[in-house]
Amino acid sequence: MKILISDPIKEEGLEKLRERADIDIKTNLSKEELKKEIQKYDAIIVRSGTKLNEDILKQPGNLKVIGRAGVGVDNIDISTATKQGIIVINAPAASTISVAEHTLGLLLSATRNIPQSDRSIRNKKWEKSKFTGKEINGKKIGIFGLGRIGGEVAKRTQKLGMEVLAYDPYIPDERAEELGVEITNKEEVIKKSDFLTFHMPLTDETNKMISDKEFEKMKDTAIILNVARGGIIDEEALHKALKENKIKKAALDVFEEEPPFSSNLLDLDNIIMTPHLGAATYEAQQNVAISIAHQVIDSLEGKPVQNALNLPDLPPSEMEKLKPYIDLSEKLGSIIAQTMTSQVGNIEITFSGEISEENTDPLRNGVIKGFFDKILQEPVNFVKAPVIAKERNIKIKESKIREIEDFNSLIEVKVIDSEEQMTISGASGAIFGKGEKRLVKLGDYTFNTKIDERMLITKHKDYPGVIGKVGELLGRNEINIGSMQVGREKPKETAMMVLSIDQNLDNAILEEIKNIEEIIEAKFIEI
Repeated sequence: MKILISDPIKEEGLEKLRERADIDIKTNLSKEELKKEIQKYDAIIVRSGTKLNEDILKQPGNLKVIGRAGVGVDNIDISTATKQGIIVINAPAASTISVAEHTLGLLLSATRNIPQSDRSIRNKKWEKSKFTGKEINGKKIGIFGLGRIGGEVAKRTQKLGMEVLAYDPYIPDERAEELGVEITNKEEVIKKSDFLTFHMPLTDETNKMISDKEFEKMKDTAIILNVARGGIIDEEALHKALKENKIKKAALDVFEEEPPFSSNLLDLDNIIMTPHLGAATYEAQQNVAISIAHQVIDSLEGKPVQNALNLPDLPPSEMEKLKPYIDLSEKLGSIIAQTMTSQVGNIEITFSGEISEENTDPLRNGVIKGFFDKILQEPVNFVKAPVIAKERNIKIKESKIREIEDFNSLIEVKVIDSEEQMTISGASGAIFGKGEKRLVKLGDYTFNTKIDERMLITKHKDYPGVIGKVGELLGRNEINIGSMQVGREKPKETAMMVLSIDQNLDNAILEEIKNIEEIIEAKFIEI
């Protein structure tokens, strides 16, 4: 086996690779050099420096496996890799503790003025009263995102005597009780917390989720931390809040633009900034290198891999038959994650028709993977998806129905509320023609529309002219509509419209749509 290492990894990982394969270390390759070199190898291991885009991967040669020594895979075109049959693997758990500990480091540094007092002494000043801090014992910390890293932060801050509030609509109440955490809504966490910390992915929903309106509701003594993704906090709004003393301090490890050398946050004294150091510990990098080395070798030897992001472990004949339905399952999972309206309890999946007689395990895991891919910081794979659901006490219920009308096969997915045991999101899909994925039901409304990469979904009063108002607004903002379908229960009551669109919707345009008088709710869905 031949493996190319195109970004530096720790020697411990290289030693594991050398035991079972021939490796070449070639860093800082140009794009053209990489295109030629990559075709000679069975696998490539990268970090964030190497960009594996469509142009690089469309002629992969012998390449079978891509190993990402870390969590994020923004530098890898997973879609193209999948089309080429290349398995993409990452190492998501290796840096969990390091990121959680860095969060605590920023928390203590901010509350005890550690960087500021260090600079003061270097300037030969002794300013004890100026840098008087506060204890964190007995204070409230609000955690946004109670997944793997957020959970570790919750455990550690409780040991330090803090009371933990959390906002995470994808965590059932039972999981929060296990952690000793109070789950509440976003507004309550913002208003009550002395500290706020973020451990969630950057999505359309979380982009600039903390802005002027949220800062107005915070305590003027609040300290805000971000060791997750740049862009969750609106940096212009943060600058304003810090400058006008609407909050006490901030501590950031991630930024909208990295490095943030042009940011006006650099002008402020009441902010601590570190250069994306969350996972930058010896232990984390060692764990990452060893983990990815083992997984890449196992994959090349045909053994099961825990963190393969794009392919379930299936025989080729079974994969060929199930592949369209696996893709459909993932898309349905993504749709319900983006349309649910309250705290998740259970996920119910029903396979009807011919598909019910097949192996539905990868389809079930595909639904869970699509669901969590939209709400977690790290990419989710088919093997890990059910484990994550179990860790979060989300129960997965599966049923099969052989007889069905109207379709050869149908997949129906519902999210059940954790308290009221009512359906809070539901979507059904089917395969049409040569593998086309179709949405045939959303909530209580029936459709027959292609599941596209970008969709605008509105629920509105069924009055004349509403569709025109939405179309006119999109046209005015140069957003092209690919297709449109409307479903309704009864005339002149409520209706739902699904539009496929060619461009992303920013929050400002989405708010304009929501402000149309007849619109009840509107969501932008990206798959």
